[in-house]
Amino acid sequence: MIEKRSYIVFLLIFSLLVGLSLTSFFVVNVREQAVVIRFGKIGSVYNEPGIYFKMPFSFLNFDRVQYLQKQILSLNLDSIRVQVADGKFYQIDAMMTHRIVDPMLFCQSVSCDRIIAEARLRTRLDAALRRVYGLRRFNEALSKQREVMMMEVRDDLRLDAEKLGISIEDVRVRRTDLTQEVSKQTYDRMKAERLAESELIRARGREEGQRRMSIADRKATQILAEARRYSEVNYGQGEAERERILSAVFKKDPEFFEFYRSMKAYANSLNSSDTFFVLSPDSDFFKYFDRSQEKETNSKK
Repeated sequence: MIEKRSYIVFLLIFSLLVGLSLTSFFVVNVREQAVVIRFGKIGSVYNEPGIYFKMPFSFLNFDRVQYLQKQILSLNLDSIRVQVADGKFYQIDAMMTHRIVDPMLFCQSVSCDRIIAEARLRTRLDAALRRVYGLRRFNEALSKQREVMMMEVRDDLRLDAEKLGISIEDVRVRRTDLTQEVSKQTYDRMKAERLAESELIRARGREEGQRRMSIADRKATQILAEARRYSEVNYGQGEAERERILSAVFKKDPEFFEFYRSMKAYANSLNSSDTFFVLSPDSDFFKYFDRSQEKETNSKK
């Protein structure tokens, strides 16, 4: 009986020691930092990875460990309607990256609650975006000035974030869209501009076409005139050469030349089958026909 009681006591003591050992140590990895809250008050902060000791039995409110992310965190703000200086609106999606750099101040400010901290940052980011966009005109919000605008937003957030133990790493606009009414106005304006531009291009094209057509007509007239002149010169030279050759032939054999001229006249005159001549048979025009008939008569004899 005594041995049984001793065994039970041993088990109780062993269980107590195991419980103490399990609740007296905690582990911090490389992506975390830990804050030990003792009796409801912030005690120690552990930024380096390792195994650390704390008072056991956190349910008795001795020591309670609160883990916080050490890595960069992101916060998204979607579909924010912002107004620019000239009264138009943009629909934007923004993103902010931040890091918890002062765990003790973070826990003092928001009781180590990341949801509360991000709610405050989201409200402040919304206000900063509206203020910065409200100082710019419509086209400036889409130009290279947007980088300057994001720096201004980050500067606006930095002071409030530092009060929470948070460092603002970067602020970016992920998407910028026009609202529906502004999109329609912009589309109508761009359509009118493109139509006016296309009409101007067509007018310039017609003007250029007429100019080139005029130049082409003028060149064609010049080329045709030059061709006619060249043709007439060649024709004149050919006629002169022809007359020279005929003159030389006439000098060598006048009778043959006269015969050749008569044959040409016969060919030109009798070219058509319905050609009629009313001439005397004794006309000089038919003298070679008479000679051919005389030759045929002589040959028959």
